[in-house]
Amino acid sequence: MGDKVDIPLDSMEYLNEALKNIIVEFEDAGSNNRALTESIGRPTGDSRLRDAADEFEGAWDDKRETLRGHLVDLQERVEGVRDSWSEVDADLAAQIKQE
Repeated sequence: MGDKVDIPLDSMEYLNEALKNIIVEFEDAGSNNRALTESIGRPTGDSRLRDAADEFEGAWDDKRETLRGHLVDLQERVEGVRDSWSEVDADLAAQIKQE
């Protein structure tokens, strides 16, 4: 049995930043999709493709917001755990130096 605890703070920071980036992508996705439907236009006067893309966006929008909320919650928890472990690590290091 080991006599130390190895907490991957670097990995938690990487995960925290990755989650933040994903959240930004989710927030920007709605405006990105609007640009897509606008760029589709009405080729040969037919708007079915544009309408289908717009319909998909409408259905996905609510689900995307729910997922974004879950991602925000997860990111905040990861950040909290990382911060707590960093604080414990600093406190323990300070105690070792005092001894």
